[in-house]
Amino acid sequence: MKKTVLNMEMIGEFKTYLYGEERSKATIEKYMRDVMHFYKYLPDNDKTVTKEKLVAYKNSLSEEYKVSSINSMLVALNGLLDYLKLGNLKLKLHKIQRSVFYEEERELTKDEYKRLLDTALKRDDKRLYMLLQTICGTGIRVSEHKYITVEAVKEGKAVVRNKGKTRTVFIPKKLKRLLKDYCKQESILTGAVFITKSGRPMDRSNIWSAMKKLCGDARVDDKKVFPHNLRHLFALTFYRLQKDVVRLADILGHASIETTRIYTMITGRECQKSLSKMDLIIPLTV
Repeated sequence: MKKTVLNMEMIGEFKTYLYGEERSKATIEKYMRDVMHFYKYLPDNDKTVTKEKLVAYKNSLSEEYKVSSINSMLVALNGLLDYLKLGNLKLKLHKIQRSVFYEEERELTKDEYKRLLDTALKRDDKRLYMLLQTICGTGIRVSEHKYITVEAVKEGKAVVRNKGKTRTVFIPKKLKRLLKDYCKQESILTGAVFITKSGRPMDRSNIWSAMKKLCGDARVDDKKVFPHNLRHLFALTFYRLQKDVVRLADILGHASIETTRIYTMITGRECQKSLSKMDLIIPLTV
């Protein structure tokens, strides 16, 4: 049986393949990090890919990473194995019991969201103030903010292309008015609304960093503050109002409703309240 010796040229070709598959930039960067992690794990004098080495690598990850992180790393590695036509060596993912409830310590509440907005405004960071409202008001991914253009604002909708799919994102009337005013104040006449001084769309890492800096003054736990949690707040608020998971999946751009279900999980506290309202427990009378 022919042995496969992994090298940097193969990894580079795999990266090119991912671009050809129209994977997002963030996904490609993550896959490369995970693949390189495995490459560095292999001995310098023997980069041969075998089932034994793969299993040993998988076991070694347990000493440093959570199960969910390990699975994520294995998905990238399995992708490489598929590309190299080594599908027979693919690793099984760890089985994880799906959580029924959303962890309260991770949930960003509306009040906390508003405090973040107030803090951004007090710091005169109008760009961040408007960007937070745009993500939370439309449910877009942070990487999709480049599709919120001056032209899209005028039309009240943006055409978003991501992960091989195209969808229309509607901009609420209140947000549309705010964005129009913002563009006028900042003399943004065309193209993406949220841009750097050089005129390029803002980078997701800079957005993440800017959000974290609001936490102290806003009195919000920084573990809750990251762009994706704004999307989660949008999804949960929409679902509580409409109770329509199919429509929500369309709005968020999900291919599977199972993915959308993650966004609709309630907290344990909310479940306790619902159980109490059922009024099925009768007190013991003496």
